[in-house]
Amino acid sequence: MNRQIMTTSLSGQELSQIVSEAVPDSVAEWNERDIFIKPESWLKVARLLKEKAELDFAFLNAVTVVDYIEFFEVVYHLTSLRHNHSAVIKMRCYGREEPAVPSVVSIWQGADFQEREAWDLMGVRFDGHPNLKRIMLWEGFPGHPQRKDFLR
Repeated sequence: MNRQIMTTSLSGQELSQIVSEAVPDSVAEWNERDIFIKPESWLKVARLLKEKAELDFAFLNAVTVVDYIEFFEVVYHLTSLRHNHSAVIKMRCYGREEPAVPSVVSIWQGADFQEREAWDLMGVRFDGHPNLKRIMLWEGFPGHPQRKDFLR
């Protein structure tokens, strides 16, 4: 039995072309592997990624946040089980006080706990999340412990 189970990654260029045609002015930049979406366009792009038949990103693998001090990078890892391909979608949030991106819980239910964890540990707010509260730490915990400036 010789079955191929590897998932192929769509290139940043491929994704950028598809997304830019459907949602103009939504791609901030792209590279070989990823596309960077403008946060204000994220909900339209997310819906496109899930609902467009040739993409069909029905599975949200992970939501992560990286603290680069100058900005936070919110990273979404998506997979199409039907087409056996994956993609990495990123957004940059500037400002340390109130970084925020739109929640995609209404599109991928699997984002629920992951967005709450990112809020709890990194302090990135997910606007429109139905229950954005701490999930690992207790209410009243001072700050967000995975930020690079947490102990300062």
